[in-house]
Amino acid sequence: MAEITRAPMARVGVDLAKNVIQVHGVDAGGRKLVSKAIRRDAFLAWCAQLPSGCVVAMEACSGAHHWARQLRAMGLDARLIPAHFVSPYRLEGRSGKNDMTDAAAVCEAASRPNMRFVPIKTAEQQGVMTLHRVREGLKEERTACINRIRGLLAEFDLVFAKSPKVLRAVLVDVLEDAGNELTGLARLVLQRAFEHWRELDEHLRWCDQQIGAHVRASAPARRAAKITGIGEIGASALTASVADFSQFKSGAQFGAWVGLVPRQNSSGGKTRLGRITKRGDDYLRTLLIQGAKSAVMSAAKRDDPTSRWLQALVERVGWQKACVAMANKNARILWAVMTREAGFDPSHVSEKPLAKCAKPPAVPEPCQA
Repeated sequence: MAEITRAPMARVGVDLAKNVIQVHGVDAGGRKLVSKAIRRDAFLAWCAQLPSGCVVAMEACSGAHHWARQLRAMGLDARLIPAHFVSPYRLEGRSGKNDMTDAAAVCEAASRPNMRFVPIKTAEQQGVMTLHRVREGLKEERTACINRIRGLLAEFDLVFAKSPKVLRAVLVDVLEDAGNELTGLARLVLQRAFEHWRELDEHLRWCDQQIGAHVRASAPARRAAKITGIGEIGASALTASVADFSQFKSGAQFGAWVGLVPRQNSSGGKTRLGRITKRGDDYLRTLLIQGAKSAVMSAAKRDDPTSRWLQALVERVGWQKACVAMANKNARILWAVMTREAGFDPSHVSEKPLAKCAKPPAVPEPCQA
């Protein structure tokens, strides 16, 4: 009787969770070898038994970059897949979603030769991004605090212009004015809310200082910050999120990754373009568009080719579309600056390569008498 040998594990799909991690392993031929749930604290010990170079695929979710770094340190080929690329490979469809089918779908998606994987971030990159995430949360909290103060004042018919600067300038006088209907308790509440507003401003200033320190300490971030419409905050976030810009084939692909290219609904040779796709990281796309708005607003003060193009574009398609176009242009410029490791030149004019033409026919030499 021939001996039956167990094939080595070639690929493992992992569905991450808080307490239990589901794994689905197959051999090189795609035959299922294991499908089980593992406790979180026992996951690395189980992965240590896998052969070196085994592909371990996970969805790009919370904690995925941490696990991927740990697995790569063990000699395994850890890969991260965007969640929306995994769902089409779930055989049970939407009605059969659970940890086991998700792990199997991840394993199947990782086997596709054209699958796009998410680059694994370093701990330093994630540390910088925590600063940006906290800053965004503080901004939202400050906006809510200002609106709360404005709404409470409106209850006593105290209405002011829609500007935090204006409200801050008059708020102290309003609280000290005995001629309005504010009660003693209302004044104490509004005073405490005002102190909270100033405290949030102090936290935001600290975040901006840390972002500025990161830009000054990073050569790629310094190059990115010099691009018109990027600035320190955008340069810090973009270089921390995308450490290696050479993973994109071109600036156009990077712009599509950020979600700044139009949607397509083309068929039958007819091209139909719509609004931008809004794929990728919302925060990075927002920074590019907000920076582009400042570049468009100040374009008349500059005389470089991009600024002249912007002014003509605003007259032709309008201010909002020009801002999105400038954001896409900045994404392409950023890719070129990062991949070529060259400084930004606002006077640079790109030249398209000439099309290859056929070799002209040889002219016959004149006959000699």
